Amino acid sequence: MVREIVKYGSKVLRRTCTPIDSAHRGQADVRELLQDLFDTLGEADGVGLAAPQIGVPRRVVMVDISSQENGTPAIGLINPRITRSLGKETGEEGCLSIPEFYGDVDRFTEIEVETDDVEGQTYRFEATGFYARVLQHEIDHLDGKLFIDYISPLKRQLMRGALKRLQKDGELWDSENAGT
Repeated sequence: MVREIVKYGSKVLRRTCTPIDSAHRGQADVRELLQDLFDTLGEADGVGLAAPQIGVPRRVVMVDISSQENGTPAIGLINPRITRSLGKETGEEGCLSIPEFYGDVDRFTEIEVETDDVEGQTYRFEATGFYARVLQHEIDHLDGKLFIDYISPLKRQLMRGALKRLQKDGELWDSENAGT
């Protein structure tokens, strides 16, 4: 099911998300969350989406860079963590929760990720370049970090007025979803 993407200003985007415990892996609610992330990401025409971006403060992300890198399938990650990182590169990033805003962010060029699949099996994989950048961006969401936290103070200052206007959308979402 396609869900609403929570906008900047919502408190859920700044929370540290709760892990999916072993008793819940493989459960229908986790499968449904992954499907909702996949559907919403596809509708938004994005490359990554984290559970807090649809109002669910759980450590789950969906990444689909197949439109950018042919042959890289969509992947849902449960409790992902970066276990190794190498190199640095600056690149432009945006975010579905902060539409029409972009900024240069330093990210590792190579990472190793340890994650669980929907059945609760833990595995590791390596990612480089754009794939590594997207994974780092989405994993940051699980710790309440946004790409704008990494951009230069001057660029952030230039965005200030527009971000304040966008923040009202996030605050409205919070007031409408107080029980979430």
